[in-house]
Amino acid sequence: MSARRPQEGSGQEVRAAAARALVPVLNEQGSLAGLDEHSVIARDRGLLKELCFGTCRRLPRLEALAARLLKQPLKKRDRDVHALLLVGIYQLLYMRIPPHAAVGETAGAARLLKKEWATRVLNGCLRRLQREHAELEAEVDRDESARLSHPQWLLDALRKAWPEQWPDVVEANNQPGPMTLRVNQRLGDREAYLAKLMDLGIEARLCAHAPDGITLETPYDVSALPGFGDGLVSVQDEAAQLCATLLGPVLAPRPGAHVLDACAAPGGKTAHLLEQFDIALTALDSDNQRLARVDDTLTRLNLEARLVHADAAERDWWNGTLFDAILLDAPCSGTGVIRRHPDIKALRRPSDIKKLAKLQSALLDNLWGLLRPGGTLLYATCSVLPEENARQIDAFVERTQDARVTTPTDVAWGVASGHGRQLFSQQNSHDGFFYARLEKRPTQ
Repeated sequence: MSARRPQEGSGQEVRAAAARALVPVLNEQGSLAGLDEHSVIARDRGLLKELCFGTCRRLPRLEALAARLLKQPLKKRDRDVHALLLVGIYQLLYMRIPPHAAVGETAGAARLLKKEWATRVLNGCLRRLQREHAELEAEVDRDESARLSHPQWLLDALRKAWPEQWPDVVEANNQPGPMTLRVNQRLGDREAYLAKLMDLGIEARLCAHAPDGITLETPYDVSALPGFGDGLVSVQDEAAQLCATLLGPVLAPRPGAHVLDACAAPGGKTAHLLEQFDIALTALDSDNQRLARVDDTLTRLNLEARLVHADAAERDWWNGTLFDAILLDAPCSGTGVIRRHPDIKALRRPSDIKKLAKLQSALLDNLWGLLRPGGTLLYATCSVLPEENARQIDAFVERTQDARVTTPTDVAWGVASGHGRQLFSQQNSHDGFFYARLEKRPTQ
């Protein structure tokens, strides 16, 4: 008798889709950035995202449990089956899905991967976890990496860099980040928008540090937000919104100022600067596909900028006009936004940090020459590692005689770190970010 085929929209389909999406991450050949939520029917898209992102968020612990449940490791060609096992473990331990559904639908999903044999393996492993979860969890949790759901190299780095803050950073990384909005000042103010949300029964609160920010108590369909299609509001973390606050004293008194957003994609900070200031902005990015997202963002918000597809470490794109201000939101490890991109736990390696620090240094040196005397460069990363942040800026200031530090010290957010300020991910609040503001001394 042939196996019964699942109906469209079955629990097996969404779990098979999650396994397929996780395979590139497990093989270190791709990320969840390209997750195709439309690979499943509409009602299952939230579940698909939760299965993928949640599994990555708890990956070190899930991997340790999988190793104890399997009699022998699965072959590399069966990485999709391994992904299904991780998805099943995640459901049993971290979701409110009935255990019989978590086990049955996950095991059955192997048929959709054309691996009927794996249904028995998955069923056996997951049922054993049901029976012995207390003992198995206690066993794997003797290992710090499994217990805290972080790769050991990152735990060591965080502990060394931030001996007081690291436990809270790790705890925040293991929780989903809140959904935060940025109200377009050209079209309204956040108090009025907050009142509009409350009238619709959407619970929210004003951000403590970002003057345009509102944090929702629970995520909401962005397309259904009032005024989203008309550009009244955008999604942007509170820490990222501080970029415009830091550049305000430089740009507010200078209508028409020439500004460069050197690594602009996907365009959130580009748009925020244009919403707040009457400037001539050039948005630069080396990835043409990501630059198209900047264009989409500006189109929705009815804003204009000069978009340039080029490498910010080079000058072949530059027309020779010096900039009044430069935002360098530098490529980084993303260790401050792990809760939003949990696949970083699987994809990032210690060797990446040195490579990124070298690139950041090259970008700083190149862009400094494009800044007019008296102009300001704002350096930003979504990292919490000093090699990319405080040490990077300390070294730049030491080798750059005309650089003067103007990072504010009288602010209520973050902690002083070298010549900059470091923010850490906080539950129900902002992401981890680093900022340093530098002025180019005028020539005598």
